Amino acid sequence: MASQTILQKLEILADAAKYDASCASSGTAKKNSLGGKGIGSTEGMGICHAYAPDGRCISLLKILLTNHCVFDCHYCVNRKSSNVARARFTPQEVVDLTLAFYRRNYIEGLFLSSGIVKSSNHTMEQIVEVARILREEHDFRGYIHLKTIPEADAEIVHQAGLYADRVSINVELPTDSGLTRLAPDKNAGQIEGAMGKVKADLVEAKDARKRFRHAPRFAPAGQSTQMIVGADAATDADIVGKASRLYDNFRLRRVYYSAFSPIPDASAVLPLKRPPLIREHRLYQSDWLMRFYGYKPTEVMQATEADGNLPLDIDPKLAWALKFRDAFPVDVNRASKEQLLRVPGLGVKAVHKILASRRHRNLRLDDVALLTQSITKVRPFICTVDWQPVTLTDRADLRRLLAPRTEQLELFAA
Repeated sequence: MASQTILQKLEILADAAKYDASCASSGTAKKNSLGGKGIGSTEGMGICHAYAPDGRCISLLKILLTNHCVFDCHYCVNRKSSNVARARFTPQEVVDLTLAFYRRNYIEGLFLSSGIVKSSNHTMEQIVEVARILREEHDFRGYIHLKTIPEADAEIVHQAGLYADRVSINVELPTDSGLTRLAPDKNAGQIEGAMGKVKADLVEAKDARKRFRHAPRFAPAGQSTQMIVGADAATDADIVGKASRLYDNFRLRRVYYSAFSPIPDASAVLPLKRPPLIREHRLYQSDWLMRFYGYKPTEVMQATEADGNLPLDIDPKLAWALKFRDAFPVDVNRASKEQLLRVPGLGVKAVHKILASRRHRNLRLDDVALLTQSITKVRPFICTVDWQPVTLTDRADLRRLLAPRTEQLELFAA
């Protein structure tokens, strides 16, 4: 086979990396190249948190080291039985691309993953070598996110954390049974064991930094993971429960959700079509409720419908409020912060402004309207000095009134 050019490899390996959603860059330590020292940064003019409409970060060079793989996961386009074009970078080629793209202001950092070639240890060593060259030989201070391999030796994964801002290990699927059926080469216990070791390394490094000023950093932006949505029969309730356990057990910074995409020559055990992208969006909203709004996982699960999935026509916060109308309306001038955060249509910033404003005067409905994008959504769930919802909160058709209207757009409308 004729040797491939760098551009041909980049075309193949950048496209192969698009299915991994866990490439956000928030939470890293501040590093910059002021004073002419080093190259790149993670703050200021470095990483700018730009995201695509589906939530994926678009500011990083996001590629695979190789899409060759010895595993045969049914849902993966790069599985060993897949009939796709293959390519492989050397560590130095990835380094050269990263530096060249950064100098041209195309990217703010690197997200590097890989198929498994030869062995897990060999592949992980190659990934670590990329980060080592960037950090030690080029003094690169931009953002680096490395996708680690749970089957690799813990010491090699530890080396990745010493060079990377963030490391991640994908749990792949929400249930152990789904992983066994669709990824027979992977083991749920081994994956969680590797995540536990990373957590221990993070705790140890944080403790060392308290005691020794120059102790080495270990993945200062923490670790994250990703679950594929819609490849198996797992419900949203299953996914929310799994995400909650991962947050509690491994102190993850983020759990990312990626809607399953049909792939060429797909296995017969996979669905024929992808789940609606709005399902992925609803899971991100539920994740936000648990992380920033004080909802317990069981409460998010209560927002699901009879099939265990979150409704697609309304957001999970509204779905919960409609099921538990006895918690409403709340008085914006007297309710606690926790109660206000449960009001559909009020975000964290709006609640903080309400709490600050009501110290000086009683709030009216018009005051609340200035803090939200849709006062129509808020009105059934609050009271103010000039507003009482009366029977509005208990209307049988309230869901229909509050659900976003869908309309067919006209291509050539005036």
